[in-house]
Formats: sequence, structure tokens, C-alpha cells
Amino acid sequence: MSGSPTKRKIPPALQKILDYDVYCTKKFVLWANQFLPFRSLRIHYKALEISCHGIPWFACWLAFMWVWSDHTLVQMQINMLLGLILDVVFIALIKAYTRRRRPQANTDDMLGQLGPDKFSFPSGHASRAVYVAYFFINLYSLPIIFYPPLLAWATSICLSRVLLNRHHLLDVFAGVALGLFEGWFLGMLWLEKDTATWLWSSLSDEKLDGGEYHV
Repeated sequence: MSGSPTKRKIPPALQKILDYDVYCTKKFVLWANQFLPFRSLRIHYKALEISCHGIPWFACWLAFMWVWSDHTLVQMQINMLLGLILDVVFIALIKAYTRRRRPQANTDDMLGQLGPDKFSFPSGHASRAVYVAYFFINLYSLPIIFYPPLLAWATSICLSRVLLNRHHLLDVFAGVALGLFEGWFLGMLWLEKDTATWLWSSLSDEKLDGGEYHV
């Protein structure tokens, strides 16, 4: 029938890669569940899922910006917010283009699953977790004592996405690579303090000490 949408055909070589990824993911989950009490840990996986979900991150970060409106923090706050926005845009565009289905064992109980987020490739949680860790290690370095918890959290997020049957292994690897790229890209775009202060004041309609306008 003319005018009807045609189903997109996946190149055979790519289809083999995707099929092998599905096979390896199933094998990994079965292997991991031999050592981990999956059912008892599911609540922890869900807590990790919420801890890196875009909605809580944006809500909490904006609240943090408004509550701690300190001119010494505004550059970090604005740049982190810019990176979070970039992450959402990149993930939405890639998912809308690839439209890969989530694993068959996935349960439809995710928070705020809207639009392209119903698709699997790449993992937005993995990209966001890696980006946040990259940000606080390389762009706005926290004391080294915070590095192990950050890395442990990001690693746990990535593993839990597979063990919770939200993503295939390739989705998570792609998310990790995207998170590293986002951190590097934000480093190239890094906003200076005056620009960040001006943006913060424009968003909040409140003037902060330390900007070029302040006398």
C-alpha cells in the first residue's frame, strides 16, 4: 500500500552484533545471579535507579542552586546544569534515532518513562553517572577522599542497569562512552565565572555578588 510506513531494515552485520549482545547480556545476568540474591537486591537496584534518574537530578540540582546561591559555587552549579541538559539532549536524540527495544525481561515500572526514554540504546543512567563522576573528578575536583564513593556509585549504576534488565551490555558501554564524551565536551565549553553568574542571575532574576554588574 503506497504511503504506508515501511519497517526499518537493520543491516545483517549490525543485526548479528545486536543478537550477540542480547545473548551475552542474558548469560551475564544468569552468571551474576548465581552469586547475588537478585530478588533481595532488587530494592537496592531500584534505589540506584532513582539516584541517577534525570527528574530527581534536575529537581534536586535546581533546588540546590536556589538554596545555596553562593557566588563561589555558581560557576560549578551552572556548568553542571549545562552538562545535565546536554546529556538529556544527546540521549533523547540517539534513542529516537536507534529505537532499540529494552530487554524482554524488563518490567514496565520505571520512573518517568516518557518519549524516547522507552528505548534502550544508549543507557541514560550510565551516561549521567559517568558524566557526574567525570565532572567532580576532572572539571570541578572534589577532595580525593570522594573519588572512591563516586566511582563506586557510577559503577554500581552501570551494573544495576543490566542486572535490573533495563539495558543490554552494549547499551551500558555506549552510555559510559557518551558520559565520558559529555564530560570532555563540557570541559571545552566550560563557562567562565562572569558568564555563569550572569546566566544564574538571568534565570533567578536575582543579582549575585561577584558579577561584572556588581558595584
